[in-house]
Amino acid sequence: MANNTVTAARGFLAAGVRCGIKKSGKADLGLIVCPAGAKAAAVFTTNKIVSAAVHVCKEHVKSASISAVVVNSGNANTCTGQLGIKNAVKMCAETAKQIEAEPHRILVASTGIIGEQLPMGKIITGISKAATKLSASSKAGLDFTKAIMTTDTKPKQAVRRLEISGKKITIAGAVKGAGMIGPNMATTLCFITTDVAISKPLLGRALKNAIGNSLNKLTVDGHQSTNDTAIILASGLASNRPILSQCPRYKKFTGALMDLCEDLVKQMALDAEGATRMFKVVVKGAATEADAAKAARAVADYPLVKCAVHGGDPNWGRIICAVGSVGIKLNPDKLSCKLNDITVFKNGGPRKFDAKKASKVISQTEHTITVDLGVGKSSDFCYGCDLSAEYVKINADYHT
Repeated sequence: MANNTVTAARGFLAAGVRCGIKKSGKADLGLIVCPAGAKAAAVFTTNKIVSAAVHVCKEHVKSASISAVVVNSGNANTCTGQLGIKNAVKMCAETAKQIEAEPHRILVASTGIIGEQLPMGKIITGISKAATKLSASSKAGLDFTKAIMTTDTKPKQAVRRLEISGKKITIAGAVKGAGMIGPNMATTLCFITTDVAISKPLLGRALKNAIGNSLNKLTVDGHQSTNDTAIILASGLASNRPILSQCPRYKKFTGALMDLCEDLVKQMALDAEGATRMFKVVVKGAATEADAAKAARAVADYPLVKCAVHGGDPNWGRIICAVGSVGIKLNPDKLSCKLNDITVFKNGGPRKFDAKKASKVISQTEHTITVDLGVGKSSDFCYGCDLSAEYVKINADYHT
């Protein structure tokens, strides 16, 4: 069977273990190791409050070569002061010791409850346990993906395989996140491995572009996390002619990376807390791209739209209301709205449509809402999901 985990790309080992951070006893510590070293790039949350892991990771990712990523779930290590920073640094130092690397070549990420210090005794034991289980197997890759989960109900991973310079290239990704997801960033935690040979600046550009057009377009509840981190590691072991410019080979790589990230974002939307279906909001005819982005997000975030989607109700009035509420330029007499291919509102007025057919469209796992503002040529999009009673239950029961 094909390996569809983060160990699919050449040069990567992984492990996931239980170390007792989570009261549930589920896996809560993961390692990805690249023994030969990898070029790395990352993007982070734009929230002004960030975890200690984000502080440390921002510094370490500047290193020319990265040896490993250590991740814990169940504790965000956020709002934990200087001790939190020391503990994030300690996680890197302990991982470095176990794999005989330098601490500044270790990246770190955390996710979970905010405002509690990390149980460092358990984490140090966990890192040492994970180091003994490192493997390039698909089981090890899956163990890693399970170890980074919090309120996720299933592991989310994807792989893309392509040829560049006659060499087989693999890009593999794992992501976690089911709530507190709102642009920028909407990744929660995302780890991508690839064996392509590419320069560090171009790797960074490719990641920023891919995340910007996929995971950053997802809103589950309009809330940014404090810990969002997306990391890409490139081992270069595919031995392709190194990508050193934005040439056709670079475009081929970025196309596959974008495709992988779109796959991951859809998995996230469909595993959002309490979600049963997802939708894409496309806004066109906007005066500016910023207006289009604002309108798309307004629809995707609007609780009444999300509830209508959950109920399979083609309530276009809520969509129009959301668009009109965010202070963007629009022409009420040219405003139009479609649910997939069904026009429900055109040139500022309702259109006759088959409500049963429209309800069927909305009740699918995925559908597209298209809104034309009628004032320009700019467009943008956003992914959203329905809002169910289960979302409230999960977040009411998620105790600190």
